[in-house]
Amino acid sequence: MAHFEVLGRDSHSAARRGVLTTAHGTVQTPAFMPVGTAGAVKGITPEYLEAAGAEIVLANTYHLMLRPGIDTIAALGGLHRLMAWNRPILTDSGGYQVFSLGELTRIDDEGVEFASHIDGTRVRLNAEIATEIQCRMGADIIMCFDECARLPADAAQLRQVVDRTVAWAKRCKATLIGEQKTEDGRRTTADGAVLRPPSSVLGRPLLFGIVQGGTDLDLRRECAERIVEIGFDGYALGGLSVGEGHAEMVKTVRYTAPLLPDDRPRYLMGVGMPADILAAVLAGVDMFDCVLPTRNGRNAFAFLPGGALRLRNSMHTDSTEPVQPDCDCYCCRHFTRGAIRHFFNADEMLGPILLSIHNLRFYQRLMTDIRLHIEQGDFGIWAIQELERYVESYK
Repeated sequence: MAHFEVLGRDSHSAARRGVLTTAHGTVQTPAFMPVGTAGAVKGITPEYLEAAGAEIVLANTYHLMLRPGIDTIAALGGLHRLMAWNRPILTDSGGYQVFSLGELTRIDDEGVEFASHIDGTRVRLNAEIATEIQCRMGADIIMCFDECARLPADAAQLRQVVDRTVAWAKRCKATLIGEQKTEDGRRTTADGAVLRPPSSVLGRPLLFGIVQGGTDLDLRRECAERIVEIGFDGYALGGLSVGEGHAEMVKTVRYTAPLLPDDRPRYLMGVGMPADILAAVLAGVDMFDCVLPTRNGRNAFAFLPGGALRLRNSMHTDSTEPVQPDCDCYCCRHFTRGAIRHFFNADEMLGPILLSIHNLRFYQRLMTDIRLHIEQGDFGIWAIQELERYVESYK
């Protein structure tokens, strides 16, 4: 059985309605994945995640390999047991986090060496290690190890990023399926170190390749063609939402998404604002993740249809309105804007928790609306109207 099926298409855009099947259940697409960086979505219990409508979450390989460590995760029963989450989990490879460390990182064709942000210990990470770590955690979907370009980047830098990303993708796939071996049959890394076979409570997870290239469309095409030639269970667009701006991001996504196989899920990494998601779905993207729902919730910022609400504003002091009158989340059903503002001003942790609950539900309701309009065949028309509202409100 195919792990991804397109169930319907919008008649006015490239938007697709699909379903992704994993070892821990199905995911309706387009889908948004809440981010559980260290094995938990900050301040949110799995029960509330399910109530919000989340079907899949993302966990961070870099943070988890440093703390509590892969051996500890395995001893605790794997990532699903650690998180008390029995639905699908996608793990990133750690490449973006290493990129974000900047001067603390040394990169070469073999992999990266970086200083732990926790205690400064030097750590080595490469395609083989990243693949094995994700397998041992028991993730349903794992990502190839890649290099992310710092934008703006010159042509030589982007060329190096693309070449390394493709080379590392080949090594990730070879590691997963056990093709890299010595003469005596043992699997090794590129530098000759012997690896154990990737072990997972799930068997083989789905492996997604990543397309890099910055905003250089020619390099995006080349990288897409080379990654597709290797062959993966799904494909991601990486290296965006790193400072290039909404217009450039949308231009790059519109160009690159159609280059990826129609029968595989397409994932735009690290995105983003509601307007970014709507524009990417129009281009044919199926999966998204971002920290914004909970990060903004912790900063008194609530997402609303076509706009936003800043709860620290004094205009909300005596407000008896819910954050969003038509929202069915726990926050909106039980608390007023005035009460939530008080919690933030009093440094009461309930304030950030409540707005995170609302924002997570808002994102899942947005995805439900997106899927509904694709099914109805009018997504293109509806999305353009919604985009106009968001663009105006965030000016």
